[in-house]
Formats: sequence, C-alpha cells, structure tokens
Amino acid sequence: MGHHAPDGGGVLTDATPDEIEQAGLVEAGRLLFARECTFMLGVAALTGLPDASLPEVAFAGRSNVGKSSLINALTGRNTLARTSNTPGRTQELNFFNLGERLILVDMPGYGFASAPKGLVDKWTRLVNGFLKGRTVLRRAIVLVDSRHGLKDSDRDMMKMLDKAAVVYQIVLTKVDKIKASELEDVSARTLDEIKGHVAAFPSLIATSSETGLGIAQLRAELTTLAKGVSP
Repeated sequence: MGHHAPDGGGVLTDATPDEIEQAGLVEAGRLLFARECTFMLGVAALTGLPDASLPEVAFAGRSNVGKSSLINALTGRNTLARTSNTPGRTQELNFFNLGERLILVDMPGYGFASAPKGLVDKWTRLVNGFLKGRTVLRRAIVLVDSRHGLKDSDRDMMKMLDKAAVVYQIVLTKVDKIKASELEDVSARTLDEIKGHVAAFPSLIATSSETGLGIAQLRAELTTLAKGVSP
C-alpha cells in the first residue's frame, strides 16, 4: 500500500518507510558533501593535532588502496586529496573541514614493504595515539582493495581499531576492476571475517572512484555522523 499525502491527496510513493528514510539520507549526504571542503593541516606528531571541535571520520587503508581518490570522489573535487602511484607517499594525518559539519582525516597508508623500520614505528605511534585519544572520532573507514581482499596489514589495522574501541566500517575500493561474481565472493569472505571483530560495523560498501558506484551510499552513511545534519 502506498503512502498518502498528509492532506488526503493522492499516493505519493509506493516506497517503504526504510526506503524513504534512505532516500532522505542520500539527499542529505549530497547536500553535505556539496559544501565547501578545505584542507586544514597535515599532522606528523600528536602534539600538532587540531582542536577536537567537530565530529571526525578517519580513512585508513593500505598504501595505494585509493584513499585520496575516494575522498576526492566523495567531495566532488579532483584535487582536494593528493593522489600518487607511489606507496607510502602520505606520512601525515591530513585533516579536511567539510562545511563546518564534519572533519575528514586521511591517515597515512600502511603495508608498504619497502619502508624503513623507523618509519613504520613512527606511523604506528602516530596512528595508535590518534585512535586512542581522539574523543570526537566517530568512525574509521577501512578501505580494502576489492581485487585482493583483506591482507594481514588490514587485519593488523582492524585489531588496532578493536583495541582502541573505535567503530570502523570496511569499504571495498576499485570494484569497477573486477567481475560481479568476484565482488560477490570477496564481499562474502570479508563479511564472514569481520564477524570476529568487536568494533567492526556489520556491513560493507562497495565503491568505485572511477564510476561513482557506492559514493552516494557512503555519503549517506557518513551524514549520520556529522554535526547538525538530519535527513
């Protein structure tokens, strides 16, 4: 049965309440990410963290998984976050202010085999300290390359997030580069594995920064975490 207009007029839609709510979130997400998004600062030490004044969402992932490309796709800006084919290029926590509603944090990539031990230790101290001490951090988005699935370095990141009690959600990237059957397989395997992680959000979002697949869904998800935003 359809939903009727408040004045007793004709049927507006046959959508379910859940579908109507999701549509509202998608539109709220579109409006939120259409706001001005500006680079605030890059932080190489915990002493340089900005004031914790707005909700934050951190993006984590292996080097070259597509974090910068995803942030650019979410905000509709091609050059907001720098992209590079060189793994390990970004070694700072990069903060972006989205319309005074939400802070996006681009975390240094992990899992680059050629990095010196000292650099890896520095990364670990920086990221672990940020995760444990950031009261405004609402969620971490852990990006996983859909062509490869979870790697040991991803599992290490998930354990770190579990220990820090930071809720996180797995987002699959580059899904335009695999077949639908392969995406179904990697999604099932990933969902099965994250069941054993206490802080893992029990759903996946499959995305492509190239085609835009999943971008509206992820925007809608992040909108629920922003300041003063409602569908």
